[in-house]
Amino acid sequence: MKKFKILIGLGITAVAGFFMVAADHIDAPAVQGGSSDITDFYAFQGENTSNLVFVANVQGLLSPAKTGDAAFDENVMVEFNIDNTGDNIEDLVIQAIPRDGKMYFFGPVAPSQTGLNSVIENTATNAGVVAITPYGSEAIVSSYGGMQFFAGPRDDPFFMDFARYSEIIGGMASSFNNPGSDTFAGTNVMSIVVEVPKAMIGGSGTINTWVESKRK
Repeated sequence: MKKFKILIGLGITAVAGFFMVAADHIDAPAVQGGSSDITDFYAFQGENTSNLVFVANVQGLLSPAKTGDAAFDENVMVEFNIDNTGDNIEDLVIQAIPRDGKMYFFGPVAPSQTGLNSVIENTATNAGVVAITPYGSEAIVSSYGGMQFFAGPRDDPFFMDFARYSEIIGGMASSFNNPGSDTFAGTNVMSIVVEVPKAMIGGSGTINTWVESKRK
C-alpha cells in the first residue's frame, strides 16, 4: 500500500445542519500556490438534507489564462477527516486521488492509520470515481452508492477584502466596508467535492472535520 505524508491541513469544527468554512490563501513558501496548497474547506448540509457536502479547494489565485493548464498533482492526496466521537482523532476519512484525468474517492472508511501519515484505503466498500471537468466545460458529476462526486476548476467562492483588512490591521480603518471589494474576484481554484449521506458518517449529529493534503 502507498503511504502519504501530511503537507498542510486546515481544521474546523462543523455542526451538522450548518454551514462552516475555513480559508487560507496565504501560506508558507513551500506550498504557496502549489498543487498541495489548500485555500478553502467547506462543510455544509446538502440540498438533500439527509446529506453532508465536503469541499476542498486547492491551487488558489489561478488566473483565467492559467486555469486551463492547471491540473491536480497525482502525487498529492486530499483527505477529508471526520471525527464523530469528539476526541479530535479521525474516525473516518474520505480520500481523493487523481489519476489519468479522473479523481478516485475512497471512503467514508475507518482509516488504517491516523495522524500525519496515511495509507490509501483502496479496498474501502464506499468508493467512487469521476472524470475531472475541463476548464470552461459543464460540470461532470458522478454518483455511486448514494454519494456524489466532482473535481475540476471553479471560480474562487471565498470573499475577502484584503486591502481593507490590511488597513484595519494597520490602524487606518476600524471596520470593513459593505459590501467591500473582493480581492479574489476573477480568480479560480481546483475544487474537490463529495456529497455523502449522513447515515455513512454516524455519531451523535455533531462532528469535527478537517482536510489535509498529503504527498506520496
